[in-house]
Amino acid sequence: MTILDIFSILFPMNTLETGPLGIKTPYVQTYSPNLLFPISRQQGRQHLAKDFALQGCDIWTGYELSWLNEKGKPTQAMARFTFPCSTPYLVESKSFKLYLNSFNQSRFSSPEEVRQTMQQDLSQNAGGDVTVEFFEAFPITKIPGECLDHLDIDTNVYEPCQKFLQVGDNPVHETLISHLMKSNCLATGQPDWGTIIIDYQGPQIDREGLLKYIVSYRNHSGFAEHCAEQIFTDLMIRCQPEKLSLNILYTRRGGLDINPFRSTWKNVPNIHRLCRQ
Repeated sequence: MTILDIFSILFPMNTLETGPLGIKTPYVQTYSPNLLFPISRQQGRQHLAKDFALQGCDIWTGYELSWLNEKGKPTQAMARFTFPCSTPYLVESKSFKLYLNSFNQSRFSSPEEVRQTMQQDLSQNAGGDVTVEFFEAFPITKIPGECLDHLDIDTNVYEPCQKFLQVGDNPVHETLISHLMKSNCLATGQPDWGTIIIDYQGPQIDREGLLKYIVSYRNHSGFAEHCAEQIFTDLMIRCQPEKLSLNILYTRRGGLDINPFRSTWKNVPNIHRLCRQ
């Protein structure tokens, strides 16, 4: 029996309809790992036409972690949670926030105990090894590459349109950036704002067409992880790069941001954090 079979038994009905989104939930302040709600990644991959290896991870940044030490004194930290994209399950974002808040009034002997507890719970729910790292602060970084946002495009398409993706004959290796990425939460309809970073080697992608394609996600509803994989797949199929890495840095909601990364040759990205996050 595989890990996916086991999780199908443990979480047979985990869909948006049975999850915490859209439901009034109590503010639980004592440690409650049962708040985590895993969702099968396969739900968002069934329609993807791909015949290439998919590597990468989803990096969540937690800005508002707190718990009590053994004497009852509050302690705080910032954290980075790294989920390999090979795990059979992702963790739904609202349940993730509720879970982290459940530490607020719980006592632990040390930050390391908290870190190990989170790592164990998240790994169990994702069905694979999740890494949890604590930090005092995150530096703001500058992304190397060329920004597309100055291009004076004309468009009225706000649902994903792969036809905008075109290539020329010249081979290049370049990094292209846009801060105009926006999609909407699949369940709540709230906007997810982000910066998209495309690092590729191969036939040069038409920049105006690429920016139109990015903007076409503006009214699209989907989980951040699924949006990243759809964009990655479209770029691979339409542009046929020799190498491709895609990173989307979403802004935070509820003390968490997510940064999905997909690549043909790397498992983890260069870590960036922007002032808008």
